[in-house]
Amino acid sequence: MSIPYVPLDGRDWRFTMGLRPLALAQWLEFDEHVDDELAQKARLLDECYDDVVATLPGSEGAAAELLREVTANLAAHHATHNRVASDEHPIVAASRLVQEDLCLLERRDAWRLSAACVCFPSRWSLASKLGATLDEIHGPVPGYDDTLAGPTNAFFDRLDPERSYWRLNWTLLDSPVLHQPRAERRPPSGELSDWFFRVERQTLRRLAQSGGIVFTIRTYVAAAATLARENQEFGEHLWRALETAPSAVQDYKGWRGVADRLQDALRSE
Repeated sequence: MSIPYVPLDGRDWRFTMGLRPLALAQWLEFDEHVDDELAQKARLLDECYDDVVATLPGSEGAAAELLREVTANLAAHHATHNRVASDEHPIVAASRLVQEDLCLLERRDAWRLSAACVCFPSRWSLASKLGATLDEIHGPVPGYDDTLAGPTNAFFDRLDPERSYWRLNWTLLDSPVLHQPRAERRPPSGELSDWFFRVERQTLRRLAQSGGIVFTIRTYVAAAATLARENQEFGEHLWRALETAPSAVQDYKGWRGVADRLQDALRSE
């Protein structure tokens, strides 16, 4: 496969947290795109800083702890990628060192997004999420309130600094561009040859001193047609996930009618 994660298993679409234990040596990931993606971050920070950075007053302490954790992890596990941090808000300085986007949540009256540097959003606006609670952040997601709101809040309350976790999320788009802040939910245009499979590897760590929780997002994108050629099961598994997703999820994700179009493309090939 041309990306390291393809979270499809041939089963019906399901809505779960899907958390797995994370070893800190695998917290951050680097690949051959590191120079290009860090250059993209630098450009976005120069050209549209307010779109990719959001911070609340008082978030500096936890963000500084995050920066220390990032630099320590690089020194211990990624020495060839160890760089000197810039003199900026610490969440921006940390983000410039890694391919991941970084979000920080702190427990105030509830768990709220207090600082973030998100250069590669998948059709959502960072500014609209600053200061929001977990429930408010995920409010637009169909089924979240009924299925995951309680477990998610309980997980954040129980998360221990000694135990970190990771999960995968995916979608199907018609562009390989990493920076996609528009919140439009339209089906991908064209057909299989025009589509891109976008995967987010997300991690969750609790900071020992501040108690803040770090949410990282590492984005991988591959041409869907390439994945289908490399592995016949990819197309079949993708079709099943799209076909069995509830109608509300299909509308939210922009998947309405895509399963039928994918099936036609797979048959023609």
